[in-house]
Amino acid sequence: MSPEPSRDRWYALQVSSRDRWYALQVRTRWESSTAILLSGKGYQAFYPTYTTEKRWSRGASSRTTAPLFPGYVFCQFDPLMRLPILVTPGVIAVVGRGRIPVPVEDSEIEAIQRVVSSGFQAEPWPYLEVGQQVRIQNGALSGLVGILASFRGASRIVVSVSLLCRSVALEIDRSGVCPIQSSESAVLGPLSIAPLLEGVAG
Repeated sequence: MSPEPSRDRWYALQVSSRDRWYALQVRTRWESSTAILLSGKGYQAFYPTYTTEKRWSRGASSRTTAPLFPGYVFCQFDPLMRLPILVTPGVIAVVGRGRIPVPVEDSEIEAIQRVVSSGFQAEPWPYLEVGQQVRIQNGALSGLVGILASFRGASRIVVSVSLLCRSVALEIDRSGVCPIQSSESAVLGPLSIAPLLEGVAG
């Protein structure tokens, strides 16, 4: 007769087998429809949105909602039984490494939910990290490529630009640069929601 598993091991098995949150890559402008279809199948789906102002040609404007993470919907399910998820209209793939789904941390989902329900203005924002290649988008240096060297508070960054084989450090507004996606990140895709949370709570 095999010994009874310890309480800690039993708890670990229960935690590992429970449904986790995963990010689903979906077709453009299908975020809302896919979330509704998944909910209709009995899954818990999360489709965070933010309010944005759309300006028309005659100067008029109107407020509308848009996805906070364009092209993605979050869903809670068992990865070993993901076929019903994958055949849902609009779903392209489960985000992960290759064919292995990678769950989103519960703390990150909770953080997104808190941001959405807080009432603060939120909007998508490119993720920046030290050592990343960035391109300056405006001003006299528009088009130059540099390396993000450090952060100066919430809105300023230091970019190192190579000119005549010398490095020049510039302190500029972080909204004035865009990240240059590496080939590795393009293949792997987003493996964590933390990068997507960068700058969300504005």
